[in-house]
Amino acid sequence: MVHSWLTGKLQWDYGKMMQMISIFDLDKTITRTATFGPFLIHAGRHRIWRFLAFPEVLLTSLAYLVGLIGRARLKEINLGLVLGRLVGHSQLQALSRQFAESTLRQNCLPGALARIESDRAEGRRIVFASASYAFYVVEIANLLRVADVIATKATEVQGKVSPTINGENCYGFAKLHMVEEWMAAQSIPRTGAHIRFYSDHVSDAPCLEWADEAFATNAHSPLRRLAKARGWSIFDWR
Repeated sequence: MVHSWLTGKLQWDYGKMMQMISIFDLDKTITRTATFGPFLIHAGRHRIWRFLAFPEVLLTSLAYLVGLIGRARLKEINLGLVLGRLVGHSQLQALSRQFAESTLRQNCLPGALARIESDRAEGRRIVFASASYAFYVVEIANLLRVADVIATKATEVQGKVSPTINGENCYGFAKLHMVEEWMAAQSIPRTGAHIRFYSDHVSDAPCLEWADEAFATNAHSPLRRLAKARGWSIFDWR
């Protein structure tokens, strides 16, 4: 706490006393489109025989749409169809780096990138929190000089990577839980941080409600309505 000569009252000195954190969703918040489908296509191009699996990918996507399988299981099945049951770390990292480079060139919103830089210039710690698989989110983050990533983890089996999700699918309330776990691991108490959260989708409402400042970015209709009701800022990045 510091004494303000303007108000005569004790106030928080946020720059010295609190960690300033900006947490960004990835898909359709920083990128124009979702990234998982494009990653599957990218991986399929480099493992051409796996294109034979794409009719099955479409079938599993249909099964998800009609409620036969959940979101997490859909991701596991489709990634397994394209990459196989197990994939080596070096091969997956190479695919992910190539995909990250093409994503930055072709699929990132300039307005989102500018906001990341302006928040960074304010001294804020930039964090990505995404339901996408961490192995390629980390590579996108690396290109944007973002060291902190919270995302869906794949499972390691016999020194290789399996499509099976390790822990929670970083989506909805699970994303908030994983953000809180990350803060605990970083020894950041909630009361010791000022948090901004940016997202395009109403599934991130738990995180947006929890944040000190909430931003609906390129929001779909349900989130736009919620943002107006809550008084959250609305950005339409291009």
